[in-house]
Amino acid sequence: MTTHPTSPDGPVRQLRLVVEAEDYEAALAFYRDVLGLPEQAAFSGGDGARVTILDAGRATLEIANPAQKVMIDEVEVGRQVAPRIRVAFEVDDARDATRRLVSAGATEVAPPTVTPWESLNSRLDAPAGLHITLFQELRTQEERESLDGFGVES
Repeated sequence: MTTHPTSPDGPVRQLRLVVEAEDYEAALAFYRDVLGLPEQAAFSGGDGARVTILDAGRATLEIANPAQKVMIDEVEVGRQVAPRIRVAFEVDDARDATRRLVSAGATEVAPPTVTPWESLNSRLDAPAGLHITLFQELRTQEERESLDGFGVES
């Protein structure tokens, strides 16, 4: 039987996504100042090397098979647009966050759309070459678990 640790004593302490940004300052301003990810730490080194670690709250790794990726693109955008890796941020107000990020330079790929899994999702092409989803949960986890197609893989 496979165990699924959910405590801080599990084998993985943190998921960190590392993104190279050609325009470091613009990407930092976008994700820290506009999206609102708090700065956790910043480091610099020789030859102008710089990195800033932004706190994005709880991290999850979503594993989808190709058919699921196609289905998500169809529901959220109406066509295939996402690269192999897409970054999703849960926000309190997807409409407002989408407006703010577009005003700050992101390109709207699809406006906020209610999904079958009861979230409000938008798609953006954002600084540092990231294709992102902003999502706002419209129901609680417990309510969503009662919907068709929801459950836990064992």
